[in-house]
Amino acid sequence: MNFSQNINKLKKEKNAVILAHIYQCPEIHSIADFVGDSLELSRQAAQTKADVIVFCGVHFMAETAFIVNPRKKVLLPDLEAGCPMADMATVEKLKEFKSKLKNPVVVSYVNTSAAVKAESDICCTSSNAINVVKNVVENFGKDIDIIFTPDRNLGGYIQKTSGIKMNVWNGFCPTHNNFILPEYVKIAKNKHPKAEVLAHPECRPEVLDLADYALSTGGMRNRVKKSDSKEFIICTETGILHKLQKDNPGKKFYPATDLAVCPNMKKIKLAKVYNVLADMKNIVSVPEEIRQKAYVPISKMLKINA
Repeated sequence: MNFSQNINKLKKEKNAVILAHIYQCPEIHSIADFVGDSLELSRQAAQTKADVIVFCGVHFMAETAFIVNPRKKVLLPDLEAGCPMADMATVEKLKEFKSKLKNPVVVSYVNTSAAVKAESDICCTSSNAINVVKNVVENFGKDIDIIFTPDRNLGGYIQKTSGIKMNVWNGFCPTHNNFILPEYVKIAKNKHPKAEVLAHPECRPEVLDLADYALSTGGMRNRVKKSDSKEFIICTETGILHKLQKDNPGKKFYPATDLAVCPNMKKIKLAKVYNVLADMKNIVSVPEEIRQKAYVPISKMLKINA
């Protein structure tokens, strides 16, 4: 079966749009209507006029798509495509943490469950995290106890860059934290001394110290386009390399390590996309009470640019 042709046919029949995270495989990029990072995908989900959203990403992304556009049917090609970092923050633990602080304000990374978002004051992505935290201080004042959940590496980067103190959750992305190690980056730099080093802020601080720029995936794409450099060492999930190479054919890209692969992102296959469209199954939704509460911090996030 030619899955790509059949998927495109079903898309028209069902008035569906396919949104794909940049960490997806090239075959998924090829059938997607839009490929981007979490912030871009959230905006696309909010604005689409399609009746069906097929989200080629992980579970919290599909949840977010439903939260911002509940009249649409949101399908996730593999319901087992989760996010270990998102699972590291639970609403029970967040409520307990909040109860111990005098004036808590919760900033939740978009890599969280709908229930955690519902218990938050504002969400952010790695693209706009610093501006979100600055906005929180401007709106709530300095006499607050900011809780940043769940990524300790992104939280630490925000604190260091902005100078704003936060209570940072002890969570992390296993792909960025456990596999993109400083020794690998040093080897890559020795091998490619002229290459710019771009690192995602989900990486360990020791990796960020070795980078020329700490950037979201969207930020990396923008940097590569405007940079005079012809070579880049990329410290994030390897799925981004396909998009970078496609958009910049005259430049060369090297992964910090070939080990930086998110197994959950790679669960999405063409056959699974076809099956969910054909059968309209794997529907992702959020209870209305939680959805309404989660919509507030997400909508605030979408108003703040990177």
